[in-house]
Amino acid sequence: MDAGRLTELIEGSDLDGLIRFVDALCSARDWDGLDQLVERCREAVHRGKQVFAAAEFAEYRIALEAPPAHAGPVVSEAGGRYGLGPLWEVAASTHTWADLEPHLAPGPARAMVAHERVMRGEDLSDVVVDLVLELPLVLQPWEPSYPTATYRSDKVDSPQSDLTPLGAVDAAEAGEEVDDIAGTDALRQLVLPWVDQSNGASVEVAVAGSALGAAAAIEEVSGWVAMPAQEALSYMAWTGASGGAHGRRRGSPVGRYDAWWVVAQLGGLDGLDDPSAVGEALERLSWNRWAPAKLAPGWHCHLAVEDAAAGRAWALAATDFVDDGATTLGSQGSAE
Repeated sequence: MDAGRLTELIEGSDLDGLIRFVDALCSARDWDGLDQLVERCREAVHRGKQVFAAAEFAEYRIALEAPPAHAGPVVSEAGGRYGLGPLWEVAASTHTWADLEPHLAPGPARAMVAHERVMRGEDLSDVVVDLVLELPLVLQPWEPSYPTATYRSDKVDSPQSDLTPLGAVDAAEAGEEVDDIAGTDALRQLVLPWVDQSNGASVEVAVAGSALGAAAAIEEVSGWVAMPAQEALSYMAWTGASGGAHGRRRGSPVGRYDAWWVVAQLGGLDGLDDPSAVGEALERLSWNRWAPAKLAPGWHCHLAVEDAAAGRAWALAATDFVDDGATTLGSQGSAE
């Protein structure tokens, strides 16, 4: 590593130059040099140098591309807060649990690495971690193969699993709204970053009646499809993992947790301590995806759920858009 050139870039707060410097170190596989760059940029920030973003970018590239002995130590709960995704998800996307675990510090980020590796198919049911999320460290027989993010040097791809196409639907009357704070709060949690950190908005309702009546209580319905239970769980997990157009990505395990929580709350469960009960509730409820008559391009999540035995249904309508109104279909996907 050219230490003199690095000093020049840091002292000049040359962010563009530092990004190119990081790229060069990655190409050379100079991980020790990248570690030094992060340390020196962090020190310079305390002296007022505007190089924080360079340190963040370098840590991201280390988590993504470096050997486990370098990638593991950059993983922290706050790591990646201003980047494409949490560093525990970034590192776990390209390293196995066995490779990373010896290099992870105790704490929440270590547990989240384990949860992410489970999302990618590993069975870690024998691993002991202080669980941050009340979820088993192995996918259940009734769960789908969840969509996970693919991180690249300058972007993240997080496409959904295939969704059953929407079809036409007859006009429906709105159901009578009822109070169900637990149910509507669980649905809102799926899209919280869209609303709190981006340009999004969401509406959640509970009604006495059908799923179609719940959706109609929000807006005129123009498209409808019944979803298999596993597809619905995948749909919710993808939504919960995302940050929408501009919010911070929360990561696949958070999406899995939020999806389970929706099932538990709408299915009348007290919690997630019995995975088999969550699976039974998932199969008992009916799941539907819908579209309003007017749907602008962008990020969307339109879900309607019915408990026929209880005569109750719920619906969620959430949207988020980029600033210029252009569609966000592409590398980060869309919920419609």
